[in-house]
Amino acid sequence: MTDNELVLVVQRRVLMPDPGWRGLRSELMTGPDFEALVAEAGEFRPRGEMERDRSWKQVIPYLVLRDGPRYFLMRRTKAGGDERLHDLWTIGVGGHLNPGDGNLAGGLRREWHEEVEARFEPEFTLIGLINDDDTEVGSVHVGAVYVADAGGRDVRIRETEKLSGAFADPTEVATVVDRMESWSALVFEHLEGVPA
Repeated sequence: MTDNELVLVVQRRVLMPDPGWRGLRSELMTGPDFEALVAEAGEFRPRGEMERDRSWKQVIPYLVLRDGPRYFLMRRTKAGGDERLHDLWTIGVGGHLNPGDGNLAGGLRREWHEEVEARFEPEFTLIGLINDDDTEVGSVHVGAVYVADAGGRDVRIRETEKLSGAFADPTEVATVVDRMESWSALVFEHLEGVPA
């Protein structure tokens, strides 16, 4: 993480009260509504400032990749940029939006190509917004949660020094849910009914 990296943020008051809800809300601003709000109210600010300012929410496109019923389950290593997430499991591929990404979809495509190796780009479907003000990380971020299906095609981790991972059945994912980053646990709870 670099403090001067410019990241897309939206004022919290535009999105939600403080504190906001906890979990995945599929009825809130899905599809064009959220994308339009981000385009209108979003601005780029230094990440270092935004990591400590709860009056702003950093917007993160967050992809849950499936292959049928299986999830692409990853574990973060100590080489990752945010030490608050070291050694945690995740089912989300994503990251901050930067100038030049164009929009949420552009940032998601960039993250897809940076984080995984695949000879295809899946169809990304926005299913809702995720928020968790109970954690230090979550209190300054909001996620636009997308799902996509690999359709039996090969997917591998690109940044193997930062992540390890493979497709796993829901029963396997459930065994590590208590060691997941909060967003992944909450998305898994929403999709599978497994309490986070």
